[in-house]
Amino acid sequence: MAVSQYDVVVIGSGPAGESAAINAAKHGKRVAVIERQSSVGGNCTHWGTIPSKSLRHQVKQIMQFNTNRMFRDIGEPRWFSIPRVLERSRVTIDQQVELRTKFYSRNRIDLYFGVARFRDDNTVTVRDNHEGVEELSAPQFVIATGSRPYRPADVDFRHPRIYCSDTILGLSHTPKTMIIYGAGVIGSEYASIFSGLGVKVDLIDTRERLLSFLDDEISDALSYELRNNGVLIRHNEAYRSVEGDESGVVVNLESGKRLRADAFLWANGRTGNTDELGLETVGLEPNGRGQLQVDEHYRTAMPHISAVGDVIGWPSLASAAYDQGRSASDEFLGQSFRYVDDIPTGIYTIPEISSVGKTERELTESKVPYEVAQAFFKDTARAQITGDTAGMLKILFHRESLEILGIHCFGDQASEIVHIGQAIMQQEGEANTLRYFINTTFNYPTMAEAYRIAAQNGLNRLF
Repeated sequence: MAVSQYDVVVIGSGPAGESAAINAAKHGKRVAVIERQSSVGGNCTHWGTIPSKSLRHQVKQIMQFNTNRMFRDIGEPRWFSIPRVLERSRVTIDQQVELRTKFYSRNRIDLYFGVARFRDDNTVTVRDNHEGVEELSAPQFVIATGSRPYRPADVDFRHPRIYCSDTILGLSHTPKTMIIYGAGVIGSEYASIFSGLGVKVDLIDTRERLLSFLDDEISDALSYELRNNGVLIRHNEAYRSVEGDESGVVVNLESGKRLRADAFLWANGRTGNTDELGLETVGLEPNGRGQLQVDEHYRTAMPHISAVGDVIGWPSLASAAYDQGRSASDEFLGQSFRYVDDIPTGIYTIPEISSVGKTERELTESKVPYEVAQAFFKDTARAQITGDTAGMLKILFHRESLEILGIHCFGDQASEIVHIGQAIMQQEGEANTLRYFINTTFNYPTMAEAYRIAAQNGLNRLF
């Protein structure tokens, strides 16, 4: 069997793998990318970020139509089946695959579709769906295989009404009721989506509060909006059993509660895709969740093998994965390296949540003398025009230096709005100050204007 020689072999074509491969190719390296699925994009494009956010967008449009007074003059609220909404969401997936395929072609990167497995330290085999096998050899490897939903052995995911966050995208019926187990980012997002379609949702949280890593006020706001939309949140619960029958699913909780619904979604944890890589051949051992440990330069215990993206765990965000992939290839290319740790949080519930920097709880525990600047969207002209009045912008700043310490946003376009504050936080010295928002003219009416309103509110608290 002939062995194809490359400078770099990247396993996985999601955001991390794509950025690593393209960066290496642009620096003159011969690069191969191996993708298990039949088209590029990885889990991000086919099962995670793109389809779920596309679905969310369709649902948000339906919600806006059904609550807009002007449209009520035209006709009654419209009902849409979930399969129909899902089908419309798949258009974006096709567009993303076409775009990303062009990226690889433009950069002369060779694509191999099949399952990759290490044969030795410098060689991988690729087995395609037709049992064809090819061997690729390189001095440098990047593992960017992503993750998949964690599936406990005592839950029967073969049952037609029991889903994980991958299979839910193939939902072929429209349930009236749904139980979502796991109230992390994925569970909270899907609770927003399905409740927005009129599904009665029970959201089971294994912890004391929703998304406890968020600022407490933002977490409370999310809880309110979910409950306001009909979601029943059950905190501090754990399942004893999940039983499916012909008409639905029964969940027995350790607390003694017994819940029944038309469908069940497991959204509690992820597992790294490392089990088929043959890592034992190269002396690498993933942890119990299939994740690889790396150093501060994204190198595994084998220095010529890097790992990036969801397969290394935190923060498990597509945005971070893209930057990690580029940084990992910068490392072995001898370019300027950046460890990706200053990462904004983007949570696509309805409304959105986004934050960067410290929370009030963290600053209080550290005894930092901070103050709060806030603006409520209901008081901005742009939100009143669009009708998206729920939410707020919250800026945490140092009382003496006025240095911005944290930005927290809940509401429409939060994932966009946060980047304005993030850009100022990145400035050094006196350039990072709350006064920037006072001394800068913002377009009116805009959501960005909330920064000026919040800054004035914050300064008023000091005097």
